Amino acid sequence: MTEKPIPMRPGLGAPKARLAEILRVDHAGELGAVHIYRGQRAVLGAARGHERTAAQLAEMEGHEAVHLARFDRLLTDHGVRPTLMTPLWRVAAFALGAGTALLGDKAAHACTEAVESVIEGHYAGQIAELEDRDPELAAELSKFRDEELAHRDLAIEEGAKEAPGYALLSAVIQAGCKAAIKISEKI
Repeated sequence: MTEKPIPMRPGLGAPKARLAEILRVDHAGELGAVHIYRGQRAVLGAARGHERTAAQLAEMEGHEAVHLARFDRLLTDHGVRPTLMTPLWRVAAFALGAGTALLGDKAAHACTEAVESVIEGHYAGQIAELEDRDPELAAELSKFRDEELAHRDLAIEEGAKEAPGYALLSAVIQAGCKAAIKISEKI
């Protein structure tokens, strides 16, 4: 589900303020993704019989780390501070990752599927919003979105929807992601 682009607010400085929100929330999201995968790998990487899933998680974490590094640079270039929630998001994301991994490989993949489903719509809305205003950033976000979709698709192929309590687990994770997005834009 694609989010509708946020209409430009009137007034001087509005485009800069909106860009700051976009960069802040995307940085927070990539930071969260890296820590989710770290939490999952902390559990599954140490468990025998989960080497394949741990390797997949490590590869996806690598993609997210590249995205995070790019947003670190964009924040610096544009003089935007990260969200004040960063310390909490690190802990919460790691706990989410470890917690889903404790439920097994399929639950870890269900976490990825739920998060990436929300992020895909979030990025799509930003891309539509930025296409005319900042086509270079919109193109970068499109590339990142495509990589997030590949993560989601892999998670589904690996049985995400077969996880115990999938519907509830997915709904809770998606609600948490949406709340974190709203909070991170503003704080």
